[in-house]
Amino acid sequence: MKENRQLEYKERISSTYLKTVSAFANYDGGVIVFGVNDEGEVVGISDIEQKCLDIENSINDNIKPQPEYYIEITNSDKTISLNVRPGVNKPYLYKGKAYKRNDTSTIEVDQIELKRLILAGENKDFEEIPSRDQNLEFSYLEKELISQMGIKKLNKDILKTLNLYSDNEGYNIAAAIVSDKNGFPGIDIAKFGESISIFQKRKTLEHQSILKSFFEAVEIYKDYYQYEKVEGFERKLIETIPEEAFREALANAIIHRVWDINSHIRVSMFDDYVEIVSVGGLPSAVTIESYMNGDLSVLRNPILANIFHRLNLIEKFGTGIRRIKESYADSRTKPSFVVTEDIIKVTLPLLSDNMDLTQDELAVYRVLSKNINKPISEIMSSPSIEFGKSKVTEILKRLASKKLVEIEGTGRGTKYRIKS
Repeated sequence: MKENRQLEYKERISSTYLKTVSAFANYDGGVIVFGVNDEGEVVGISDIEQKCLDIENSINDNIKPQPEYYIEITNSDKTISLNVRPGVNKPYLYKGKAYKRNDTSTIEVDQIELKRLILAGENKDFEEIPSRDQNLEFSYLEKELISQMGIKKLNKDILKTLNLYSDNEGYNIAAAIVSDKNGFPGIDIAKFGESISIFQKRKTLEHQSILKSFFEAVEIYKDYYQYEKVEGFERKLIETIPEEAFREALANAIIHRVWDINSHIRVSMFDDYVEIVSVGGLPSAVTIESYMNGDLSVLRNPILANIFHRLNLIEKFGTGIRRIKESYADSRTKPSFVVTEDIIKVTLPLLSDNMDLTQDELAVYRVLSKNINKPISEIMSSPSIEFGKSKVTEILKRLASKKLVEIEGTGRGTKYRIKS
């Protein structure tokens, strides 16, 4: 077996292994096998009983607080296995420094990660820390709570119930994130044209309630990936990318991201897919497999998750990935997920049933779907049409050739409408 995040080989016993003991105790635990070289070849350890005592004394003298571990001896090949369990009294320090595993190597944690370990040792989440700003207002949160929960007015008792306020510490960081004005990052949205150097739209939603940013982002999504289609006497809403998938992916990005890094959630919109990237990767106790299966059980921001749940923005904790996948059940195209130590990226492609229209064609079609007839001047005046008259004319001809649009009149009196 090769070395990995939770397995390290040491040919000899030297003090360098103590950094790995710190790393294993601070995170997911692991095993250090002495008497095996870097290639995984067994070379053995001499005077094995004494070496076990040396390991035990070295850990007890140098790792503070003392981690939980046990030592196993394999006499047949003269190797020693040091099993280190994940600790609860984090951070575990070696010479005053905390360490973590980075693939198969051990590195010192930075200041942000050290603060996270200290919070974990106190059994607290970052969102529970008291907010520096205690002059917070919640008009947007109040509006949503009145709409979804039927309360008459937001007061301190309700804020306490939502775990946003306590008499001893006041408002916490979760409260600041959902407050009307704050200093936290938000959502950076870009709609790209034919290449990433062409921006059709760019908007950064920040320093406001994350709830408001969420709803504004959904409205921008609707501008590009929803339109109405006339069938007989009825108008039918067409989604080229499922709204449920977009809302779930964005809500997941908000409630599972790390908030101690000043980085926006990035939403990149293209003609044929949307990409949502959040910072932080997975919580240390969550595996990629459990995340992909929709079995996420450890919430990085449980207070925010509870608010999103109460406002019916997420259905149940941990079901978002399953719901995203289910929204593509009848589509040949499927969403994709990339998880690294630092980010989670969700890619939502166009549904296969709507692949016959380009995004520009959909934009023009959507403008037409809101009215019975339109001259080209009215189509051009729509905020969602961001290209010139000649291109609009070309797109209208293509839509007509596909029997989706009817053309009436000639010259300046020409009007266009969705074909029934």
